[in-house]
Amino acid sequence: MATFDQLVASRRRWIDQELAPWCRAAARADLVKAADEWLDIAGKVDAESTLWTWAWSRFPALVCDDMPGVNETNPVRLVLTDGRQASGYPDARAAGPGRLVVIDTDDPQVTHGPISIDEILSVEEA
Repeated sequence: MATFDQLVASRRRWIDQELAPWCRAAARADLVKAADEWLDIAGKVDAESTLWTWAWSRFPALVCDDMPGVNETNPVRLVLTDGRQASGYPDARAAGPGRLVVIDTDDPQVTHGPISIDEILSVEEA
């Protein structure tokens, strides 16, 4: 690379073509490892607004383009890999990195989880 602009463009390509897609497909254990080294991997960016937002974006119903992390304002229906289902409002903060707690739509006293990102097969808006 001959110029700084080329270096920046190369880094941006790597983030767009390698790092973000990896986050959308990686297992929770690998995501947690990456979070520990995120400043070295991604630079001076917050893991919540990049790594975890990219990871959760494998389920478009859980993310919003305008804000980082899991969108907790809309109810969703999760189908888990073992066939169970959970419906309600997602709460990623209560569960820890790479996990969700779902607050039941019908009874807010009932919660489902924590549910690992690896256990979720699909998510749709409820």
